[in-house]
Amino acid sequence: MARQKAERLPQQAADARERNLPDLPFLLLTILLTAIGVVMMYSASYPRAFVEENGNGMYFFIRQLIFAVVGVGAMIVVSYLNYQYWRRMSVWVLAGAVLLLVIVLFMKPVNGARRWIPIFGVTVQPSEIAKLGVVLTFSAMLAYKRERLRSFRTGLLPFILIVIVVVGLLALEPHLSAIIIIGLTAFILMYLGEVPGKWLLLLAGAALVFVAVYLALRGYANDRITAWLDPYADPQNKGYQILQSLYAIGSGGLFGLGFGKSRQKYLYLPEEHNDYVFAIVCEELGFVGAALIVLLFALLVIRGYWIAMHAPDRFGKLVAAGQTTLLALQVLLNIGVVTNVLPATGNSLPFFSYGGTALMLQLAEMGIMLNISKNGVNNLL
Repeated sequence: MARQKAERLPQQAADARERNLPDLPFLLLTILLTAIGVVMMYSASYPRAFVEENGNGMYFFIRQLIFAVVGVGAMIVVSYLNYQYWRRMSVWVLAGAVLLLVIVLFMKPVNGARRWIPIFGVTVQPSEIAKLGVVLTFSAMLAYKRERLRSFRTGLLPFILIVIVVVGLLALEPHLSAIIIIGLTAFILMYLGEVPGKWLLLLAGAALVFVAVYLALRGYANDRITAWLDPYADPQNKGYQILQSLYAIGSGGLFGLGFGKSRQKYLYLPEEHNDYVFAIVCEELGFVGAALIVLLFALLVIRGYWIAMHAPDRFGKLVAAGQTTLLALQVLLNIGVVTNVLPATGNSLPFFSYGGTALMLQLAEMGIMLNISKNGVNNLL
């Protein structure tokens, strides 16, 4: 018996190590998309950096590369932190995000919006932290309140109050894309958390009223819808950006002009290294290259939901599903805007758009996903 027990110990240790591995497909897809994103951001940003940074065409690239390396390090560190830690920290993350959303309203406007707080030479976007805060807090509350969700006062009201505060502050910036993404993610989490259908219908109706009022009060939003419906009606002003984006996509053809050979990035297309970087991807890599990148995002999203399905508990399932939904919505919204399928909302493309703090936070969030996968069932293909 002792001998048999001793023989089983190495196999048990190997099984334990296998169970504690992160989800390798998810990890590899994340690193691959980050690497491609940094390279494409370099190509898209070089002309503007050369003009705006006194001939330093590498300015945006070097900063983004540093943030990517730090972000991957943060992802690895967070992947070793038990995800249950975020259950306790969820309220504090949300409270910190709300505080930053208040502070940002006192910042100097950039292009008519207050969305960034400068700290030690970098800019922090509170809406990115708010996305994480809402996912963590909603997941913790839904996991804890499972038996009390049928009551309006104890089940629905706390969620409504959180959404009102966060969305209200975002509306003051204004930041429509963040409102849409946080609103939809919160709704999907509540659906997955088994909130009764009658409350979900009530929330959906309230959301439609809010969007209608928001569009009526915000003149720039109506301009964007007009430009979306007919960009040629005002090609030198309201429709200029989307037309330049479509020119970039169209000129790329099937296989693209080649890496680094975009023409629209030479200050024709505004925000070419940020919200509209995917248009440069299409121009340089063509339909085939852009389709492959979309496929990588699709695989990452599918794997994210796979991790959610195999998470060890309700909180882990909701966090993984919420994070994956955030990623999917941001990708769909950005590509939809760049291709003029959707009106412009000012949403960046994860892992690709320039923005150091956003990239680091996105990679840290992937670390949470990896830790959930460590604690789930065998995650290897």
